[in-house]
Amino acid sequence: MKIAVMGTGGMGGYYGGLLGSVGADVSFIARGEHLKAIKQDGLLLKGDGDEICLKSIMATDQPSEIGVVDVILFCVKLYDIETAAEVIKPLLGDNTMVISVLNGVDGPQRLERIIGLGRVIGGAAYASAYIEAPGTIKYKSTGGRLKIGELSGDISERIDTFRAICEPASFECEVTENIVGALWDKYILLATNAGLSCLCRSPVGKIYNDADLLEVAIALMEEVRALALKQNIAIDPNVIEHSLKWSKGLPSDLFASMYHDMAAGKRMELEGMSGYVKRLGKELGVSTPCHSLLYGGLKFFKDGRL
Repeated sequence: MKIAVMGTGGMGGYYGGLLGSVGADVSFIARGEHLKAIKQDGLLLKGDGDEICLKSIMATDQPSEIGVVDVILFCVKLYDIETAAEVIKPLLGDNTMVISVLNGVDGPQRLERIIGLGRVIGGAAYASAYIEAPGTIKYKSTGGRLKIGELSGDISERIDTFRAICEPASFECEVTENIVGALWDKYILLATNAGLSCLCRSPVGKIYNDADLLEVAIALMEEVRALALKQNIAIDPNVIEHSLKWSKGLPSDLFASMYHDMAAGKRMELEGMSGYVKRLGKELGVSTPCHSLLYGGLKFFKDGRL
């Protein structure tokens, strides 16, 4: 199976790098100084005490140099979905599947509007990784997972084949019949943690062990949960309890990924986090005062450092 990674940032570099380290045929699409460093020295993955360096790998900013592939791991920022979807068209064959490894919940639908129905597989990533320096992906060794599924709910041969390719790699690939519910389960946690981590300039583990902020986190999660239930989406009935338990046990230095962009003065995915919650709440008639406050408090930074 020939795999291309569209967007070799934290998630793309992490999952694509681990697949490449066990012999999978993986090509990487990157740009700028990051691409230059990968071409010169390879892609370096740095865990908590572990390092993996992939030398002499295919890396380019021109997908046409790669050609048609079987799988695309689509790992871009939410604000780049439409632009990147146009860029991957040279990679698409009749049977190419595109696994949407994105934050937020509306990514698969936005992708389908550009590349057509039937190609997109939903993906929920559970890992902490970011570009530490050009050519280097830093990740936390917290047991990375990737949950994937057909948007139709079917268990297809193509995703079973991809799951088998992931087995030797050091992350779990789980196939689900309810990827839409899985995306919302993750979003309830992610939208909350992204906003709080940025607003407080603090790591997630520290936030969830503070009594005052814990109350705020629960209120934020309840707002997103209400949006899912309003749409009759089948989410985990205990999603908030599970999210709280997981967050409390995180390393004391683990920040939400959006914080790393904010700290570096880069554009943030705020519109897809609290911004989307606020907009969807108005559309569905669901009150979201806590996420509206987060959005208001962070919106002046969403396009990069002032």
